[in-house]
Amino acid sequence: MRRLYCTAGAGMEELLAQEVRQKLCASQVEQIPGRVFFSTNAEPQTLTQLKSAERLFLLLHKAEPIALPNNPGKAAAVIKERVVGDPDIWKQTLLSWTAFQEELECRRDQGHKRKREEDEEESVTEADGSTHTVSSNTHLLEKQKEVGKESHLQTLSFRVSCRCSGVIARSDNPQRLSRIIGMAIKEQLGWKVDLREPVLEVNVYLSDDHCIVGIPLLKHPLASRSYMKHNGLRSTIAWAMTSLCPDELNNCVILDPMCGVGAVLLEAAQEYSNAVFLGMDTDGSQLQKAAENVKASGMEGRVQLLQSSALEIPLADGMVDAVLCDVPFGRKFSCSSDMTTALPLLLREMERVLRVGGHLVLLLSLQLSAQLKKIICTPEQEKHSKSLDTNSVHTEPSNAHKESTETHKTLLISSLQSQKKHRVSLGSTDAFIHTYTKMQTQTHSH
Repeated sequence: MRRLYCTAGAGMEELLAQEVRQKLCASQVEQIPGRVFFSTNAEPQTLTQLKSAERLFLLLHKAEPIALPNNPGKAAAVIKERVVGDPDIWKQTLLSWTAFQEELECRRDQGHKRKREEDEEESVTEADGSTHTVSSNTHLLEKQKEVGKESHLQTLSFRVSCRCSGVIARSDNPQRLSRIIGMAIKEQLGWKVDLREPVLEVNVYLSDDHCIVGIPLLKHPLASRSYMKHNGLRSTIAWAMTSLCPDELNNCVILDPMCGVGAVLLEAAQEYSNAVFLGMDTDGSQLQKAAENVKASGMEGRVQLLQSSALEIPLADGMVDAVLCDVPFGRKFSCSSDMTTALPLLLREMERVLRVGGHLVLLLSLQLSAQLKKIICTPEQEKHSKSLDTNSVHTEPSNAHKESTETHKTLLISSLQSQKKHRVSLGSTDAFIHTYTKMQTQTHSH
């Protein structure tokens, strides 16, 4: 069992904890802001398939927060004791890291490995015509490999990447702490500092709550998808939209009416092999990039792209099982209207093509998310608003009635029942993922 942790964007920790339990059969799952810790014996190839994580680390240790003295000598002593700790733990962790890398390499080169194994034995013909098999020096090669590994442990090159938050961040800076930690590791373990091309990177996170030391298991973030030649919405958020859907999406028709470069559809397509996907966008250049992403992912037969407006979806009523949509934040939706104005019309059109029992998943800015309250209502709210509207025909409405009547003009949809609302970070801003289920056929108000 390896003790690992993953970093995650704000709001993704709970989803990541669920994913490692389901996909890795992980135990001892613990989440803190920005990180999820777990134990698993899952194969490296399976670990690389995590969709909600940013980066994957082998955990060296997780301890209580530290307070560093101002005196450099005393600070170095504290770091040597609290951050570096027992050299044997580092050596064992490094052996685990090396084994992980070898397993990944083995997976990548299975075809070549089989060929090498076949070439290890040669058929030799003697002078008398008899033949026998001569085995290559496999055991000697393995022994040399082990000796090389031991030597490698002694001369390993590394660098330290330190991140701080809270009190320690206000009293010190990451660069200085990285230098102090690096010197302590060099002294304690005999490793060589290499800031440009190290074999190993040591990540240290110091906060008011934790001291966490880990080693990245992969050079590239898990969030970087090899099939995304053109990046759009962050892949972890696109995956979250799929995972938050109330039902699995196999044997379904799934629509993204504003698909951009296809990030949401491709994340869903990776998860559900028996679904059909339709992506639409008004921007031809975006659709071209989406087509290139679809081709890179090998999904040409399952993801269809169409240039069309989300305000006029060219599908009959109730034709799709799920609508997944990253609604643009604050950008011009058309020449004459912005997204705030267009949102009610967009939602009506999405609701129209969705079958009863189908699901709507929306990623919205905080401002657009607040606007949903004026667009999607319960049947009771709709009846109440219609009653107020009817009364206003016969009487001069008060200010309160005027407000209710104005609100009724935008309370367009009563067929969608809210399921979940999940806040996530997009880096510079936050957003909400809303999920709805269509409960009935909508009778639109005019």
